Amino acid sequence: MGLCEVSRLGDMVRARRARHPGFGLMALMTLFAALTLGSATAHAAPDIKPVQLVAFGDSLTAGYRLPASAAFPAVLERALKARGRSVSIANAGVSGDTTTGGLDRLDWSIPDGTDGVILELGANDMLRGTDPAVTRKALDAMIARLKARGIPVLLTGMKAAPNLGPDYVARFDAIYPDLARTYDLVFYPFFLDGIVGDRAAHLDDGLHPSVKGVETIVAGILPTVETFLDRLKPRAR
Repeated sequence: MGLCEVSRLGDMVRARRARHPGFGLMALMTLFAALTLGSATAHAAPDIKPVQLVAFGDSLTAGYRLPASAAFPAVLERALKARGRSVSIANAGVSGDTTTGGLDRLDWSIPDGTDGVILELGANDMLRGTDPAVTRKALDAMIARLKARGIPVLLTGMKAAPNLGPDYVARFDAIYPDLARTYDLVFYPFFLDGIVGDRAAHLDDGLHPSVKGVETIVAGILPTVETFLDRLKPRAR
């Protein structure tokens, strides 16, 4: 309650005492409570719901062989909330998915009302030796389709294994930064940054992140996700 409200309260009290000599402490307290409640209601913030993100990817997103609470979307959501971010992240990861498979299921996996998508696909394309042109085309189509729906994308990159040869590595690795530049996307260059070569960060298959591995991935990508959130337009619901 500001000075104007206090002054107005004083005027009302004096006026009521002049008309009703019995106007006492309890009546004064009731009047004060009513004015305070009215002021709080008038200055209440609009109803802002959590930012709705979808993590769209393969087993690296889905959390292969991990509890749901230890999967990438859940760990990232907790980390963001710990930093004061109001956000909800849906897990739309499918183990074994390729970029072509992701394109096929994109529309029904990303519901209307989604504020942003974290796109993580391509590792299985690389492991299968898929022509990088096919991977590029599918990722490009997904980003274009989401853009047409007004849904911003945070693109996470993948890198090819060296044993696939220098030509394949060069063509595959160039896909992600090229698309990020083309569409002016928030870009995280390598989803697995920080865990490659760390056995403790992987399950016994040597491919998928362990609980520790997911935590390391989240710690690395967190600043980029916050940059992405800052670029989203807030929407009152």
